[in-house]
Amino acid sequence: MGTKLIELRNIEKSFGDHEVLSGIDLYIRENEFITLLGPSGCGKTTTLRLIGGFDSPDTGDVLFDGRRINEIPPHRRSVNTVFQRYALFPHLNVFENVAFGLRIQKLSKEEIKDRVSRILKLVDLTGFGPRHIDSLSGGQQQRVAIARALVNQPRVLLLDEPLGALDMKLRREMQIELKNMQRQVGITFIYVTHDQEEALTMSDTVVVMNDGRIQQIGTPEDIYNEPNNRFVAQFIGKSNIIEGTMIRDKEVSFCGRAFPCVDGGFGENVPVDVVLRPEDIELSDPEGGQLQGVVSDVVFKGIHYEMLIDCQDHALTVQSTRMREPGKQVGISVGPEEIHVMPREAAL
Repeated sequence: MGTKLIELRNIEKSFGDHEVLSGIDLYIRENEFITLLGPSGCGKTTTLRLIGGFDSPDTGDVLFDGRRINEIPPHRRSVNTVFQRYALFPHLNVFENVAFGLRIQKLSKEEIKDRVSRILKLVDLTGFGPRHIDSLSGGQQQRVAIARALVNQPRVLLLDEPLGALDMKLRREMQIELKNMQRQVGITFIYVTHDQEEALTMSDTVVVMNDGRIQQIGTPEDIYNEPNNRFVAQFIGKSNIIEGTMIRDKEVSFCGRAFPCVDGGFGENVPVDVVLRPEDIELSDPEGGQLQGVVSDVVFKGIHYEMLIDCQDHALTVQSTRMREPGKQVGISVGPEEIHVMPREAAL
């Protein structure tokens, strides 16, 4: 990963009386694929617009290569944007849509032809130059929009929920293609989405946001396996969050018994929240489990069964490739590495 390219320092932004961003501190490295992830209204698109120059912060600074760029307009930043609505020109064919920015720069016909041809090959649209926009599928139009942005050779590509209009199968295909494109062109991608799967699939770094604040920054693995707080644990995948007590380092109590764990630094006999991912809970015969429970509900999810297990006044969600019938008593076990401990929070 490269050196710092973009920095946001103590950013605050409001629209009228509504505070949209508060205390945002973030840096983005050269050649990084970073995703701003969060629910609608969390401030992720506003953050993207500040980087692109479409909005200005009320306080704080946006830096590019160490230079403050708060007042620099979008067209003078080495940044291009792909929006969910691709904003392609329907009266121009694919070639001319991609070439539009190059013609404004008054490049030679030979250079325009060469650069457009190379970028259409990159997005797997070789031979599509003469095609009209309205003859393309949604996925092909999305590739044209990306090609039009990349042909200008920006150092940063901003992508604001660009897969939102595609069906599920095509979205998954494009997630892989986008990551491959980013590796090939070797520039920074800053991606905005509310889709956890997209963020985990494509990103080098994920920035989880809520209520205008950054909740956690980390790799997809860190965000999923080591959530900072209840919001992150509940927003990223499914989680069982149980109130417990940290007895001492590497020992936590919940559901009426003590378990070995790998966490520490909380002190002794401290109230905590315990996170158990559904796929990390093992089911067995009742006598083989650390805890016992009764299956109350079963849903087939295609690659696994999702079951609700009533245990010690808790309804635990468990995912397993083996189904247990409703009403069946089961044993419940979880290993030390699968128990994640967080500071106690009030329920959302």
